[in-house]
Amino acid sequence: MIDGFINLNKPSGMTSHDAVNRVRKIFSTRKVGHAGTLDPQACGVLPIAINQATKFIEYLADCDKTYRAEILFGTATDSGDLEGEVIARAENFYMPTADELNAALKNFVGEIEQTPPKFSAIKIHGRKAYDLARKNLAFDMPTRRVKISRLELVAIDENSATIEIDCGKGTYIRSLAIDIGERLNLPATLKNLLRLKVGDFDLKSSLTLDEIKKFGEDCLLPIEDCLKHLPTFELDERRIRAFMNGLPTTIHLPDEKVLRIISGGKFLGVGRIERGELRSSKIIA
Repeated sequence: MIDGFINLNKPSGMTSHDAVNRVRKIFSTRKVGHAGTLDPQACGVLPIAINQATKFIEYLADCDKTYRAEILFGTATDSGDLEGEVIARAENFYMPTADELNAALKNFVGEIEQTPPKFSAIKIHGRKAYDLARKNLAFDMPTRRVKISRLELVAIDENSATIEIDCGKGTYIRSLAIDIGERLNLPATLKNLLRLKVGDFDLKSSLTLDEIKKFGEDCLLPIEDCLKHLPTFELDERRIRAFMNGLPTTIHLPDEKVLRIISGGKFLGVGRIERGELRSSKIIA
């Protein structure tokens, strides 16, 4: 059995689920998943997990992400991107200057409140929001706190601006585009979105589906190398069997929810320290 992650460069026009299905066919295995959904029209970095790597997808959720987004001003849609129906339009507006855009962007750096778009996969009373929105059912989207560590203006066009964003988990770039427009008193929508980075997965080292098909197993990244953002704990080799069997090991250290466990130079899995005991959370079979 082959195990590991793939740094996929997802093309625009393909859902994340479709990308997973393509990888399943390439490697002739059913156990494939992805970390960090990309909207169909978005492109860029999409980490793909194969077989045992799927156990560890959740540990990529907390990784910071970097995006390059093009915001179209003068038009707003119900979905926040060009796939939706136009709900507002400004005629003969003046495109904001670089100074005005930079001033607006400063308001969104740090921890901010954000309302996700109704056309999203967030569940409302057990149902996906986009299903409710498509049926024109009335519902309120809950707000959430997200963290944006960098917002940089990259370019200005006739009616659009391109920005780069470093952000934490749960950030919706479509919502950010809308909110930036509101700050400038203009309707706005997301025109293009490219994900440049997810943790240590970056666009420069990503591969297309054709390249993955060509290189096969040589594309696989070791699971342990994709979890280097986690704190590492060196386990005494005499306690390997106990760890793998779910038995505790007494550790006089503060509690730690997520640890990358290494012993004798080998990656064993992910563990946690609770009340002075180290236990396994996920292991490599």
